Amino acid sequence: MAKPPGLYDDDPALTTIFDGPRPTVRHLRKSKLVVTSGPDSGKEVEISKPTVTGGRSIINDLVLSDKAISGSHFEISAGENGYHLRDLGSTNGVFCGDLRVQDVYLKPGMSFRVGHTDVRFQKTDEIVEIALSKRDSFDKVIGASVRMREIFATLEKVAPSELTVLVTGETGTGKEMIARGIHTGSPRAHKPFVVLDCGAIPKDLIESTLFGHEKGSFTGAVGQHHGCFEQAHSGTIFLDEIGELDVNLQPKLLRVLENRELKRVGGDRVIKIDVRVVAATNRDLRQMVNLGTFREDLYFRLSVIHVEMPPLRERKDDVQSLADVFLKDIGARRGLQMQFAPDATGMLITHNWPGNVRELKNVIERAASLCEGPIVRRADLMFNRDASPPRASESSHHSGNTGSIAVGEMTPGLDFKEAKQRVVDSFEVAYLKALLERHEGNITRSAQEAGLTRYHLRELLKRHGLTNIPLKE
Repeated sequence: MAKPPGLYDDDPALTTIFDGPRPTVRHLRKSKLVVTSGPDSGKEVEISKPTVTGGRSIINDLVLSDKAISGSHFEISAGENGYHLRDLGSTNGVFCGDLRVQDVYLKPGMSFRVGHTDVRFQKTDEIVEIALSKRDSFDKVIGASVRMREIFATLEKVAPSELTVLVTGETGTGKEMIARGIHTGSPRAHKPFVVLDCGAIPKDLIESTLFGHEKGSFTGAVGQHHGCFEQAHSGTIFLDEIGELDVNLQPKLLRVLENRELKRVGGDRVIKIDVRVVAATNRDLRQMVNLGTFREDLYFRLSVIHVEMPPLRERKDDVQSLADVFLKDIGARRGLQMQFAPDATGMLITHNWPGNVRELKNVIERAASLCEGPIVRRADLMFNRDASPPRASESSHHSGNTGSIAVGEMTPGLDFKEAKQRVVDSFEVAYLKALLERHEGNITRSAQEAGLTRYHLRELLKRHGLTNIPLKE
């Protein structure tokens, strides 16, 4: 496979070390960023982990005071192809010389400009060892790939602690299972594990749901209610879809996290709570901090440990083992020893899996129900997401009841969370296609109309497999 330009076969940024066929550890070539001009001239930061960010916000590794720089301006990630610099949808861009770049591989000694600040990338002689777990699973989360075993190694250390954890990643990557695994691996394992989907609670009820309320505190409050934090006392609370939390409620959540005490809605009594907090989202909280829709200090409080779950398309080595486990479980329930035919295996591995592990599990469940006998063949596999959803203009002709028709067609037999995501995904694909067609593929004008950064728009296109659409700046 051809490598991108600017890479170093003899000295990669990240190297995987093998003991026989099995990876045992990763070596990261430590580097550093040196500010050579601008308000922060002389400031340095080491690159001693796979990903670092720079910008004005305190959530970054390299915090810069230059007012022409965005909250989270750029990211540098280490890989076996080198160090990769990427613009995070900044307002004023990233420049290498006179060229504005979206992403580029860095050479030692190379400089780039953000705002009125010049930053030089320098290599060092030090190596950082990144541990890989000896196991191919963490609780019920399965993965033998290097990226998953790196995550498992972190979680094995973090789970027994009291540290707050933020789990990010696309829908269907297993964020809730990671949260449950953290709880199971902690001293709180036999205490409550309370889940709150922040995106599923109406705005006017979320405060009461989180913190509880006293009788008569509002219309309909016919009795005292203990909120999720009280219910999770001595255990773990999992705040799913934390990116959906209303910005006006975020300061109250921050105070609870900092002080470990709360007041119920309509109450005056301070209630002490003892909870471990794990939060998750499929949204880019850094971009939300930039846009002012998520508090910087709350992000900082939640991401004491940050675990980013990779999409299934980036861990194809795990597809077959996951599919085998799902099929084995189905066969056990039916008293059968089920397996995949070779043509089915090939199809599973080549599929892009936009719905990630959740989609894979659903496809296997469906195929196992449709197949004749214990062998699942290619013809038994059905991928719902392969079919493009109707265009927004076409949907409008459905006699004013498009919502119920779309939901009925897309969500048979699904739980609420997945049904909701299917409808949202369908809308996003239709919206993005219509948006780009209207602006003839111009990414800047499209992003402006949608109220998104160019980076966020590109990430949405990538997520929905729309990268074949011709784009221009």
